[in-house]
Amino acid sequence: LPRVVSTRGMLSTWALRHKRWKKTVAWWLYQRRDLRQACRHHVTAEAEALSVQRLGFCVPVCVIPNGVDLPDIPPAAKAEAAAGRPKIALFLGRIYPVKGLPMLVQAWARARCEGWVLHIAGPDEAGHRSEVEKAVAAAGLGGVVSFLGPLEGSAKREALLAADLFVLPTYSENFGMAIGEALAHRLPVLTTTGAPWPALRTHRCGWWVNPTVEDIAEALRAATATGRDELDAMGARGRDFVAAQFGWPHVAAQFAAMYDSVLRG
Repeated sequence: LPRVVSTRGMLSTWALRHKRWKKTVAWWLYQRRDLRQACRHHVTAEAEALSVQRLGFCVPVCVIPNGVDLPDIPPAAKAEAAAGRPKIALFLGRIYPVKGLPMLVQAWARARCEGWVLHIAGPDEAGHRSEVEKAVAAAGLGGVVSFLGPLEGSAKREALLAADLFVLPTYSENFGMAIGEALAHRLPVLTTTGAPWPALRTHRCGWWVNPTVEDIAEALRAATATGRDELDAMGARGRDFVAAQFGWPHVAAQFAAMYDSVLRG
C-alpha cells in the first residue's frame, strides 16, 4: 500500500535536538527507514519542507496547511468582553520548553506593559509549569501573570474572545495551529520566526520577530502601545486572511489532489 507520512514538525532542528539520544537510537533502528520508504512526505509549511528535504530522503514533499475553523463571532462580542478591565495578552497551548514561556516572562518584565495582564492557558507537560511560575516570581510579575490551566470548548472560546493580543514565543512550530485559531477569533498575534507565519507582517495582523528576549520585548512594547481600535482592525485582517488561505474547502481540495496523485503512482 502507498504510504504518506505527515511529519508534524518532528524533523525540525529543535525537535531533533530535544531528548537527542533517545531519538538517535530510534532514528537508526527504524525511523530513517520508514521515512525513506514513504511515497510522500506531507508538511504544513515551506519552512518544514526545508527541514525534511535537507535530510536527503529523495521522497516528494507536499505542502498542505492545516484547516482552521472559523467561529461565529457576534459583532459586539469583542467589545463586550473588553469592557471595564485591563487589556489581556493570551498564551494558549502546551506549557512545554519549546513554547518559550520563560523567554516571554523575561521579555514582559523588560517591556513593562502598563495596563496589560498576561494569561497563560494550557496543560502542563513534563512539569514545565513550575519552571515558568518560578520565572514569574523571580521577575516580580505575580500580580499581572495568571495561569488558567487547560481550556476546552466554551472556556477556550471565551478566553480567545476576551483577549486583545495572542502571544506565542515559540522556538519551533511546524504550523502553529494556535495562531490560526487566534486569528480566526479576530485576535492580532505576536509570535516568533520559529513559527512559519511571515504573513503576520505582510497582512498587517501581528508581529513576527526573532525568538530572543530583546526582540520579543520590543514587539511587546509596540503591541501594548497600540490602541484598541487598531488591534481590532488587525484582528479583522487576520480573520480575513485565515478564511481565504486556511478554510476547509480549500485545504480539503489540496489533500484530495495529493491522494489522487499518490494512487495514480
